[in-house]
Amino acid sequence: MLEIIELNHEILQGTGSYCLRSKPKSQGYINKNKWLNDQFEEGLKYVKLLENGKQVGFIEYTASESSSRVVYAENYLVIHCLWVSVTGKGYGTKLIDKCLEDARNMGKHGVVVLTNSETSWTPSKEIFLKNNFLMIDQAPYNFELLVHKFHEAPDPYFPTDWDERVERFEQLTIIRSFQCPYVDIATSNFLEAASQLGIQANIIEINNRDELMRLSPTPYGIFSAVFKGELITFHRLTVHSVRKKLKLLIDKHLVSNQRG
Repeated sequence: MLEIIELNHEILQGTGSYCLRSKPKSQGYINKNKWLNDQFEEGLKYVKLLENGKQVGFIEYTASESSSRVVYAENYLVIHCLWVSVTGKGYGTKLIDKCLEDARNMGKHGVVVLTNSETSWTPSKEIFLKNNFLMIDQAPYNFELLVHKFHEAPDPYFPTDWDERVERFEQLTIIRSFQCPYVDIATSNFLEAASQLGIQANIIEINNRDELMRLSPTPYGIFSAVFKGELITFHRLTVHSVRKKLKLLIDKHLVSNQRG
């Protein structure tokens, strides 16, 4: 039997969130649950799907005006995350249907979601295409914006100033929020790799929607690492991978300066 549970402050206190639930004492898990408690006040929905009492998936979504994705989508809901334990059983569709139903009941124009084939940190595009979402916009680094509209309405869209956003950061800079529990691990890996190379890292905490829309160098919004005016990543990397990417950038700029 499938059962949908919508988290609130009380249920979160009792059962916790789905994300990183295998490590409930980790800082990332603690940060995520605190973030959820704050976002419930803004209308965020965090819905778990249970089959015979066992958790088999979840979906997280909120109004665009308070979302963690860098997208202009007035009067739409934005899906942050969708995850299921097993594909092909209709779990994802059931969770998407719950989101669409809430959006209709709220009088929204529809629902949007951000996808990217390069990382598992965003939901898979295919499940949304099967549920009548259409790709409406694209951004650098293989980001795509999909929309499910209920009626004729303005199209959601990405900003277009991505180059300028990245180029402003010369120092190694991590821009982050705690919408995802893996941000803490991703940050630690960067700091360790940077320390090994003798590089000082700066961390910018995104505290509100205005900062997100102004500072994030990618549409994903919750984690980015930039160095010498170039994006290194928008998702978690191993310490080895971070060190390798940093070293390549350092060497590249040394060669460029020598030629100059």
